[in-house]
Order: sequence, then C-alpha cells, then structure tokens
Amino acid sequence: MRNLYPGEILPSAYIIDYDRLYSEGIRGVCYDVDNTLVPHGAPPDNRARALFRHLHEIGMQAVFVSNNTEPRVKKFAEEVDEKYVYLAAKPSPKGYYKAMEMMGTDRKNTIAVGDQIFTDIWGANRAGIRSILVKPIHPKEEIQIVIKRKLEKPVIRKWYRLRAEEEEKAKKSGQILPTAALPKNPDGTFPEPYGKYDGRAGSMRNMQKEN
Repeated sequence: MRNLYPGEILPSAYIIDYDRLYSEGIRGVCYDVDNTLVPHGAPPDNRARALFRHLHEIGMQAVFVSNNTEPRVKKFAEEVDEKYVYLAAKPSPKGYYKAMEMMGTDRKNTIAVGDQIFTDIWGANRAGIRSILVKPIHPKEEIQIVIKRKLEKPVIRKWYRLRAEEEEKAKKSGQILPTAALPKNPDGTFPEPYGKYDGRAGSMRNMQKEN
C-alpha cells in the first residue's frame, strides 16, 4: 500500500508555492488535467491561465500527463501554451518518463500533481517522482471514478494517520515537516494568488477515458 501514498495531500494545485519549489531546485511539474486543474472536460478558466502564466514567468516547466485522448489534452495544453502526453496509461510510469524527457528534468527536480491515487499518485511514485494529491475540483465524475474514490478512502485515512505520527515526532524534536503549500493567511485559510474557482462544471461528453 505504501506505493499508493502521496508525498503530501493539499486542497488544491492552486495553493502550491511554486516560487519556493523553484528556489529549492524543482524545475518541472507533471499535471493531471480533469478535476485537478478544472472540472472534467472544461477548458482552462482564468485561474488556470493565471497559474501557467506565472509558471512561465518563473521558468518552471510543465507537462500534462493524461489518460485521456489527444483532442481533449491537446486543446487544453495549447490554450495555456504547455506540452502534453496523452493516453499515458497511468499508473504506468511511462508517461512520466516521457514528460521528464520533454522538460529536460529528472526524478529529483520534478513533482507530480493529480487528484487520483490509483492513476496519478501511483504512477508518479512508480516513476520515482515526488507526488502531491489534491482534492477533486468538482463532484461530478464518471461512475468508474466514483468507484475508485471509495477505494481511495482507506488509503487516504491511513496516510493521514501516518502523517500525524510524523508531525508528532517532528514536534518533539522541534522541527516542522516540509510542505509544498503556500503559507496560510492569519485566519487559517490559504491565499488564492490565481483567483477563485467560479463553480462551473465541465462537460464529460468528450471524456473517453478517466484522466
């Protein structure tokens, strides 16, 4: 089961501190698309466009690694001027290997961000990449993904138990576990540097494989 555990679980891909990751040596990000960045089948919204503009500004490379067909992934990638790998067959690590080759990065300076354990996280872990699980953006999902969500629950519960144990050990030694997240606001919420999600659902008509 350990190979299913993400390196970290965060609320959103949009609260990751990409500037700090870049300063720490990360040079490439492998993203899932549907329900990681936008709802299933949706085009890039203003928030997604702002994120990728910022990545371009700081010199961070990105590749979309998707199990979906080329028309869906290509269109999304072109709208934010990024590269892509389609029909990646996650959890196979091959799509991640190809993405790193496209970016000119390696396992040490690449991270993977996705919303599914049995595709995104498992595949990234098999490729030896630091993985970040984010919460699905929208609850509307195909039936096979709904079934997977139920299977994910015990893995996520176990991860949180292990994380709590690690945090307790770190606290006793006067340390804080590292995180990829932006520092929280005084009220305990995360900043929203790219704007808010507007709540729009995507269309799954073009979905032929789960992303």
